[in-house]
Amino acid sequence: MAIGSGLGSSFGMAPEVTYGTYVAPTRFIEATANLTKRKNVYQGGGMASGRMVQPGSRRYVTTKGAGGTLETAVYSKGMGHLLNGLFGGTVVPVQQAATAAYLQTHALGDPFGKFYTMQAGVPDLGGTVRPYTVLGAQLTSLELSCETGGGLTASWGVDARDMTEGQTLAAPSYPAINEFHFGQATLKMGTYGAEAAVDAVTKVSVSVERPRHAGGPYMGNQGLRSQGVLNDWTKVSGTIDADFLDKTVFADRFASDAPTSIVWEFVGPLIASTYYETFRVKMPQVYFDGDTPTASGPAEVKTSYPFVAQHDGTNPPITIEYISTDLAL
Repeated sequence: MAIGSGLGSSFGMAPEVTYGTYVAPTRFIEATANLTKRKNVYQGGGMASGRMVQPGSRRYVTTKGAGGTLETAVYSKGMGHLLNGLFGGTVVPVQQAATAAYLQTHALGDPFGKFYTMQAGVPDLGGTVRPYTVLGAQLTSLELSCETGGGLTASWGVDARDMTEGQTLAAPSYPAINEFHFGQATLKMGTYGAEAAVDAVTKVSVSVERPRHAGGPYMGNQGLRSQGVLNDWTKVSGTIDADFLDKTVFADRFASDAPTSIVWEFVGPLIASTYYETFRVKMPQVYFDGDTPTASGPAEVKTSYPFVAQHDGTNPPITIEYISTDLAL
């Protein structure tokens, strides 16, 4: 029996071969899975003499689905499936020299064909863990955030074809991992390829939103959706909070609307040779949307700069480089 509370919960996932067809989870991640079933109901019932409540026999579930959010830290292992599901493309970890370090490069591409079985183990009060299995799960968004004294956290948006309680709970198995955190972080800005570290930064957040067509549902699919495709511009945005130290870094770029390249990186423990656990976000062309610094009281001046990343015409608008000991996604 498991602990009859959230302490006994689990989350696992695996890539599907056929959209919406169950594959037993093989990758287990320490996560809070806020994934729920969705349904739309049609209530029938016309005017009938003396009937004051519509008949329950004519309540029908017409469409179904699932989705929600997945909350994780950013770990030194095991993030490849999630990153690839959002960014798309074919990603193969590249061994660094002859070491145990492998580099994954997730450049913004088309995520069509990236879908997953996700399973949340939810304990009841008696200690029985109930498997809630999401089929045809697609990643729709990501928000990364880290502030003074904290860890690097990730919130993943999920849309899916269906949820079932009919699958067996996969037994979780967790690897030994580290977490990326504020003490490992550096923010670099400047010309692409020659960015330099900037000071006084207290918090950074980066969001990637990938709007999708809902995939129907179409007639003949029993109210279930098909695989969605991208149907709007991807939005890459975020916010940088910093004390007002050097106005040329943020304030002048905001005032002139001059773009800059940003590299936000976390460098963790040594894996081997000169290769360290690394999580690096690269955005070659970023514009700041505000604000002019103001002194609102006797304390030091603090600034907050929302930004958007655009396409510079050459490089991917956002790329995540991830160095870990994972031999495969």
